[in-house]
Amino acid sequence: MWFDNHCHLTGIDDDVEACVRQARRYNVDYLMTVGCTVEDSQQAAEIAAKFDGVWSTAGVHPHEAESGALGLAPLLEHPSVVAVGECGLDYHYNYAPKPAQVDAFKQQIELAHRHELPLVIHTREAWDDTFEILDAEGIPPKTVFHCFTGGVNEATKALDRGAYLSFSGIVTFPSAADLREAALVTPLDRIVVETDSPYLTPVPHRGKPNSPGYVSIVGEFLADLLAQEVTQFAAQTTANAMSLYCLDEDLDKY
Repeated sequence: MWFDNHCHLTGIDDDVEACVRQARRYNVDYLMTVGCTVEDSQQAAEIAAKFDGVWSTAGVHPHEAESGALGLAPLLEHPSVVAVGECGLDYHYNYAPKPAQVDAFKQQIELAHRHELPLVIHTREAWDDTFEILDAEGIPPKTVFHCFTGGVNEATKALDRGAYLSFSGIVTFPSAADLREAALVTPLDRIVVETDSPYLTPVPHRGKPNSPGYVSIVGEFLADLLAQEVTQFAAQTTANAMSLYCLDEDLDKY
């Protein structure tokens, strides 16, 4: 029983209901659909409200940082919304100016603190600034680095700050040796898994659209890497995600 703790159901071209049904055929019972703008976050909340076991976040992605994050606050009262983000810094593309990214990131950290919600972080080629901002603003008690792409050094810094690390299909790529080393030093109670679908399709389905059901492939790959029995690893990462997002599910079933 898997939990895809980061997907984008608003970006699915096909029927969302069919996508959720497909995920459950892969034993993916729980999904977190993540917002990237105010409008996208509203749509994510509305989608999540239609399905049991599906929740959403409200956030402004660093690519969209110039739009600001102040419009997110009302969405945080929606019953389907359980976290702030994804938010952070992306210096690879710099689609938004760095000062705008920093401001939007700080605004969303403040929202997470004010509403006592978990924080979902996107960081790419911006590790030093990301940690500096978190240290200055205070990292929320429940924080996850989504689609973690760092190595052992970045993993250690994130873990030392109490964060969870979320591994996507990138961990299956042949070129991702540093990422696999980071997974090996991550405590089992701090690992969660994701697809980031419809992006980052794992091996062996590269070149095809990604879907939440493929989180089982990511999880099985990590279980093998970490020498864990698959069923137990699925239970562990699902329990981790439930704890991360403070969800009121009966974990005895795991």
